[in-house]
Amino acid sequence: MPPIPKTMSGILIEENGGVEVLQWKTDLPVPELKEGEILVRNEFIGVNFIDTYFRTGLYKAPLPLVTGKEAAGVVVAVHPSVSSSTIKEGARVVYVADHAYAELTAVPATSAAVLPGDLSTETAAASLLQGLTALTFVREAAALPSPKDPNHQLGVSSGPWALVHAAAGGTGSMLVQMLVAHGARVIGTAGGEEKCGIARRNGAQWVVDSTSEDVVARVREITGGKGVDATFESDLEMIARKGTLAVFGNAVIGPRPPVDVLRLGAKNVKLMRPVLFGYIATKEERDYYTKELFDLLVGGKIDVKVHKVYPLKEVATAHSDLEGRKTTGKLLLKV
Repeated sequence: MPPIPKTMSGILIEENGGVEVLQWKTDLPVPELKEGEILVRNEFIGVNFIDTYFRTGLYKAPLPLVTGKEAAGVVVAVHPSVSSSTIKEGARVVYVADHAYAELTAVPATSAAVLPGDLSTETAAASLLQGLTALTFVREAAALPSPKDPNHQLGVSSGPWALVHAAAGGTGSMLVQMLVAHGARVIGTAGGEEKCGIARRNGAQWVVDSTSEDVVARVREITGGKGVDATFESDLEMIARKGTLAVFGNAVIGPRPPVDVLRLGAKNVKLMRPVLFGYIATKEERDYYTKELFDLLVGGKIDVKVHKVYPLKEVATAHSDLEGRKTTGKLLLKV
């Protein structure tokens, strides 16, 4: 194991703003481990819309800030308080934690998972945050049973209707595949012929081009006027009676204005604003869903779409591409 340096390279934000505030630094201090932490030498870092929220200040965090929420790499140091028998020096791990945009990151050991031998650090970094988001939302927010459940009998002709917006994007791609794996009938929306093709390859049985078609009319036509049961970032106009409207993130529609709850009464709609971290708040929950995700990835049930890998130094270009709707699938930074 190479010696741990005193300084490292990484991205520092000293003020909120556009991509110009993402500063490349080569002299950042290497974090000192606290109780319960491990030090990970990052190999690949996932780029997510939440990173842009912290950059712009939509989500508040103390400055200066090294942002980034997920990465995969190799453990180079372990605090003596960590008692895990698997998380040790030399182990390949993936994690969801803060300050990932750097060469080295101090991570709570409980936030890291050791990778199976047949799962690469690149695939792991591309799948953990969005994969856990999609899996927990399908299982918890949409309340679909696990395919492993012996009583699971859903299928393309009988499963619930689900509408996924931005079905060619990173999280959208994961949601479509997760929903299909759980037996849902999936309608995806995407902008343009190319992205619609990607949504179909993701497994959406029906795809609506949001740039040229009337989405509301097409959803009614596809569902025979019923509407959809589980609608992600959708509209009350398309939802089925007793349907679930789950709004997450801000990438597609931006921050939501106040909602008149009386509007939900006409169809007995369940309105949700799920957040991943509320579903993996305990180590048991995190371990359970992480293992489920790894099984789906290794078993070939979920295919991770990597749009492009950027050098860490070029993170501003990655943010610009993500915010400019120039991407389909996952963006990664290589350290």
